[in-house]
Amino acid sequence: MNLPKSLRFVALAATVLVIGSCSSTRLDGVPKNQSNLCAIFAEFPHWREAAIASARKWGAPVEVQMAIIWRESSFRAAVRPPKKYIMGFIPNGNISSAYGYAQAIDGTWKWYREDTGNGGADRTNFADATDFVGWYMAKSVSKNGIGMFDAYNQYLAYHEGHAGHRRGSYREKGWLMRTARKVADRAATYRGQLRRCS
Repeated sequence: MNLPKSLRFVALAATVLVIGSCSSTRLDGVPKNQSNLCAIFAEFPHWREAAIASARKWGAPVEVQMAIIWRESSFRAAVRPPKKYIMGFIPNGNISSAYGYAQAIDGTWKWYREDTGNGGADRTNFADATDFVGWYMAKSVSKNGIGMFDAYNQYLAYHEGHAGHRRGSYREKGWLMRTARKVADRAATYRGQLRRCS
């Protein structure tokens, strides 16, 4: 088809814009094998670099960071909690403002950005998510005295907040303590794998 020059230019510009917008907003995929940290890092090498950078900066073990992110989002970049419904069928927002890999809520994400000076941090960026998790774990050490390798209590504080963890709010939530145990088990599995693949 022979288009006039002006139309060919418009068509070319539109194509460039579409391709550019797709590539600039592209999010990482989901790991094929979430139970194997070596496989995850082989598939997404920049995730390994991000987790190691966070570990060096905050002292947060790679395996605990990754176990928390696994539990929170199953490594999905743009996941949100389920929606709320009025009268069982009218959508009324989400049950919380949690978003992204680390499922950080708006207020805590704002605190993180202000506290670290990382004002451009994005919850769908894996490096920002690992940095956030490492930062939060470091806060759990300083505020609640939780050891960095204590994945069970690190997760409880992550879920309940530092004040909630101090109050022991999780003790009335059997499902949460079971979930924290799964996070601890996954961190232990990841730790063993990490020794072999690093």
